[in-house]
Amino acid sequence: MAFDDIWSAYNEAQLGREPRELCRAVVAQAGPGRGRLAVDLGCGSGVETRALLNSGWRVIAVDSEPSTPARLASQIGSAEGLEIRVQSFQELDLGRVDLVHAAYALPFIDPTDFPSVWQRLRDALNPGGWLAVDLFGDRDEWAETEGMTFLNRSQVGELLEGLDVVRLDEEDEDGCAFTGPKHWHVFHVLARQA
Repeated sequence: MAFDDIWSAYNEAQLGREPRELCRAVVAQAGPGRGRLAVDLGCGSGVETRALLNSGWRVIAVDSEPSTPARLASQIGSAEGLEIRVQSFQELDLGRVDLVHAAYALPFIDPTDFPSVWQRLRDALNPGGWLAVDLFGDRDEWAETEGMTFLNRSQVGELLEGLDVVRLDEEDEDGCAFTGPKHWHVFHVLARQA
């Protein structure tokens, strides 16, 4: 599966949808941002970025898709507290943040880079900071795709060691993707830094 050619069309198709459930859940758990700093990794069309901003968070919106700044400008405008970065997750240097949100984005990191990116995300979280991420499982239909990271439940557990896991839901079922029918195996994670 080649994804590079579809991201712009995918992001355009996402405009107008409601924020994903994981984003709504972390906002409900973390409470109003009150100026705290969140990062939205793989921000795409900016739906979750806008939800975080509307909840009072300052947001670093990160996506490697070159049209990201123009798309977010048209959807969100020049919102106070918004920083947009066009870069890969491997290049990311966040400093300290209070919330990391990554809906379906982290699996697109090459397995050789995933451990270091994950560690940097963990290290960036302030005490009490929130982590809301989707990770692909090893039974996902795309599991043989080169350059992507797929994990079994034990590996997910290892990644979450030392965090207060509020929610770990496993989805393992047929459904649809932007490209058509697909078997999904996804771990939806909501956790907090001690």
